[in-house]
Amino acid sequence: MAPKPREVERATPATVLPWQPMNKLNIVVSGPDESMDVEMCCASSSTSNPGNIEEKIGIKSPRAAFSAFEALHGIEDFPCSDATSFLDYSNSNVALEMLNEMNIMRQDLKLCDVEIEVENQKLYAHRYLLAAVSPYFRAMFTNGMIETTKSKIVMRDVTKESLELLIDYIYTTKIRITGSNVMSLLFTASILQMDNIVGECQKYLTTKIRKSEEFYTLSFKDIESILKRSELHVQSEEQVFETLLDWVEYDCDTRKQYLPELLKTVRLALVSMRFLCDVMNEHPFVKESRECRDVVLQALFAILTPFRASTGSLASALSDSGTGQYAAGAEFSSISMYKALMACPDYVSSSDLVSTTFPAIQRIPRKSVAGVVFCAGGRGTAGDPFMTVEAYDWRKNTWFYIPDMTTKRRHVGLVSALGRLYAIGGHSGVTHLDSAEVYVQESSKWEAIASMQHPRRGIAVAPLETAIYAVGGLDDNSCFKTVERYDIELNTWSKVADMNLQRGGVGVAALGKYLYAVGGNDGTSSLDSCERFDPLLDRWKYVKAMNNRRAGAGVCVLDGCVYAIGGFDDNAPLATCERYDPAADVWTAIASMKSARGGVGVASMGGRVYAIGGHNGTRYLNTVESYDPATDTWSLVANIKECRAGAGVAWADCRVDQLTMCTVQDSGCAPTTGTPCV
Repeated sequence: MAPKPREVERATPATVLPWQPMNKLNIVVSGPDESMDVEMCCASSSTSNPGNIEEKIGIKSPRAAFSAFEALHGIEDFPCSDATSFLDYSNSNVALEMLNEMNIMRQDLKLCDVEIEVENQKLYAHRYLLAAVSPYFRAMFTNGMIETTKSKIVMRDVTKESLELLIDYIYTTKIRITGSNVMSLLFTASILQMDNIVGECQKYLTTKIRKSEEFYTLSFKDIESILKRSELHVQSEEQVFETLLDWVEYDCDTRKQYLPELLKTVRLALVSMRFLCDVMNEHPFVKESRECRDVVLQALFAILTPFRASTGSLASALSDSGTGQYAAGAEFSSISMYKALMACPDYVSSSDLVSTTFPAIQRIPRKSVAGVVFCAGGRGTAGDPFMTVEAYDWRKNTWFYIPDMTTKRRHVGLVSALGRLYAIGGHSGVTHLDSAEVYVQESSKWEAIASMQHPRRGIAVAPLETAIYAVGGLDDNSCFKTVERYDIELNTWSKVADMNLQRGGVGVAALGKYLYAVGGNDGTSSLDSCERFDPLLDRWKYVKAMNNRRAGAGVCVLDGCVYAIGGFDDNAPLATCERYDPAADVWTAIASMKSARGGVGVASMGGRVYAIGGHNGTRYLNTVESYDPATDTWSLVANIKECRAGAGVAWADCRVDQLTMCTVQDSGCAPTTGTPCV
């Protein structure tokens, strides 16, 4: 029989006050295999004995320990022994006290597990706390990015002062916004997605806005100079038109004379047809000025020029509608314009098709709305395909990473359609792919969509209306002439008419209501032939052949023309380039690139063509060239971070500041060091 534990003298119950010391009772609980110390606290039983009382007692079981607690306090002394009775307790100060202690530890560099380098200086913090407050840091530290395991990250494009203030806010819940730091705080808080600080910065700016009529007192030369600038930060050219009208209306009698010249500062080639006809053309100031009407009509005809020459149907429709009489001074209206357009079988609704005779500046978007060029997948020296995706910031002439695709893809098709970026097909390094995925900017993730009917690499993709077309390609056995159509709304693929020739490594572009398939390889040799697809007739038709045979060329559209850039002939990569005018059905050579590029990716943006990466016959390239059609010259711009050939390249109508994730190389979306391009 086990010996009974020694009795414990009961303490006289006492009222516990916040400032009274607590006495400790250490009880040793002994078991057959182990012993443990149980520490219990009770209030002093007498003010005459304020010191702690320690007593060690041998106890044989946890139940005996509770008996000792009973002996010390007396169960009858508890207010209620009813198990259903409870007490809710909360302390709103605990969170602030915890933050205060963590801030002290941060300042003492204790338990800090992340080092942030910004402007060549270092800031230290606890990643758990950063992730709790900033969705940017949460994604960085929890989505399997490099920073999940790294203790050091580098942030660029933000100031040390603003980042430090925001980290201090995370630890203290306090921040001071001033006139000198509000803009940098607003920018950095936007990146970190700290919406509460963004909102406070906006409120601060609102309170500091001073109503002034200085804009309206600008001279004509000043307002003209401002509205001409490519750096003008606007959402659309319609906004530019409305701004100049405000300036004119402030002093109509004096300023209406300047309206024709000010209209020329609007990038009219980028204005929607509806706005051009229904708003600009119908404005009283424009209707009463012959010079203003000339400017508007010139823009309209320039947009429609590529679709007039072959049949004359547009010219006939314009004449029949009465619009053709405008040259004789008759009035014209948006109604007559619409009748002309709708009567024309070559009618198109897009406004990006502009005659090359139109002033070049009218076709170039402002930098704030130029969009973004993306470069996805491909392969480098190691041969293993990439899953990384880079984006080009035209304003800063830099490339940055966005989140990786879910699958490695070389010779992949990349396309932007209805505001989304799609990666289709390719080769994973192990097998040919029929899978496809879409980048969802709101969640900064790639998501799978329906797979194609046939796996293939060297595929070309292009958007047309509400669908995406996947054209040609090849596998290990043959090149394809098959074409599939993806219905974006239904998330389904269906087959359409085959091309006339099988084409692996083909280039495709959408222009007007047609698709153009350019070059490629038929399994025997590179091709110079081209064909055009009419989705209404579900039929392919040959058009003029190129001047050079090209497979793996980059193909895009700019100013109503199809560009074919680089590629391979049967022997070597090419530096030569040419341009197709569909109205004249003619290919014309343009300036050659500085480097030969096979497997190059191209896209047009801001009135220029960008040729990205490729292989020059010796090495994989990370260089990027930009073609200016106004001067017929190529110039180098910022390099991509990885040497790539067979990458998918596409332009998307989005803004750099909307791409909230992965703005720097060390953001976790890609390796921190690039693969050597040899």
